[in-house]
Amino acid sequence: MSAMTAPTPDRDRRFRYGAILVLLFLAGVINYVDRQTLSVLKPMVKTALATDDAGYAFLVNVFTLCYAAAYIVAGWLVDRLGARRGLVIFVTLWSFATIACGFAKTFTAFAICRALLGLAEPGNQPVTIRALTLWAPVDRRGLTMSLVGAGGTVGSIAAAPLIAWLANGFGWHAAFIVPGACGLMIAMAWWFVYRNPATAAAASAASSTAVPALPWTSLWRQRSLWGIVLARFVSDPVWYFCLFWMPGYFQEQRGLSLEEAGRIGWIPFLAASLGAVSFAAWSDRLGRRLGDPLRARKRLLAVLALFGPLTMVVPHLPGLAATVAVLSVVAVICLSWLSILGPLVADTFPAGNVASVWSVAGAFGAFGAILFNHEIGRITTSVGATTMFVVLGGLHLLAAAILLTLVRKVDLSPVQ
Repeated sequence: MSAMTAPTPDRDRRFRYGAILVLLFLAGVINYVDRQTLSVLKPMVKTALATDDAGYAFLVNVFTLCYAAAYIVAGWLVDRLGARRGLVIFVTLWSFATIACGFAKTFTAFAICRALLGLAEPGNQPVTIRALTLWAPVDRRGLTMSLVGAGGTVGSIAAAPLIAWLANGFGWHAAFIVPGACGLMIAMAWWFVYRNPATAAAASAASSTAVPALPWTSLWRQRSLWGIVLARFVSDPVWYFCLFWMPGYFQEQRGLSLEEAGRIGWIPFLAASLGAVSFAAWSDRLGRRLGDPLRARKRLLAVLALFGPLTMVVPHLPGLAATVAVLSVVAVICLSWLSILGPLVADTFPAGNVASVWSVAGAFGAFGAILFNHEIGRITTSVGATTMFVVLGGLHLLAAAILLTLVRKVDLSPVQ
């Protein structure tokens, strides 16, 4: 009898670990669906709220500003609250904010809901990193994190057809309410499923004293930090364009219906996901060949940036297929940059500073998107979309120049 019952704790641990991976993946999916619902429903929401492109840009910026402001604080809160309470709080807050968007009847109410969404959504990634650091085997941690992180990409791919189906079948209000309700179910399941592994406290204590780090004040004096921060400040707006403006572009500039846009809107995001995984793996192989991962990643990022000017031809393309193809290349460039910049940060900074650098860079990237979103609204209203695509086409080239000039490996010597 005892021989039969002995494996039970191990089976329970495997089941719990599998459930944690599934729930984190689903949280990533719903995180991106909730943030992109507005972009998919842009024409409908503009009509319902009696606003124009400038008003839409304001709604995008409200979300992005709150997202950027909460980015660093979210990680600090997760460290204090723990992964179990952290995910429940963040997912519950952003899910209620999404549901409230479906009930909002005025522009101001809708903007407040989007602000709450922006404040809550940055908590998803710190919870994922913390939970998987405790649960994932050390020798498979990178693979596990990348697979779970693909939930965000799946959310990007699924958002357009899913939201279009909900809006066409049940009204645009349901397109906010249903995903929000799904988020609440994920939060409830997480509360019952997640527990820290039994060895978490000991493992954390053992590792915390061995991680090298620069002091916080010294970190801000590193030109490599500013190189990465400025590169994301310049390049992230292109990815935010893909998330928030591309679905509306298909409908308003290319004359597609919501249903037609939903049928093709997922294609650039699928291409981006496949391309990002491929180019990130290529950067690893190139690093082994050169014997210098940092130099390899910088070189590959520069090569990718050379294709950025393709964006400039989008308004002049004659057919929908060519437009989707070029915008897919743009999406591949954007997501590949983000995928490669992560390990580039790890190649550049001491291990104890990597999370801080990534959070600061992500916040600056969001602030860059805020400024550019404001200009998109102004430019498209006054002079049309052509000028916007010209500017977009040069941003990755500028970001590559910043990286190549400023980013060097940082060490812990006193002169730093």
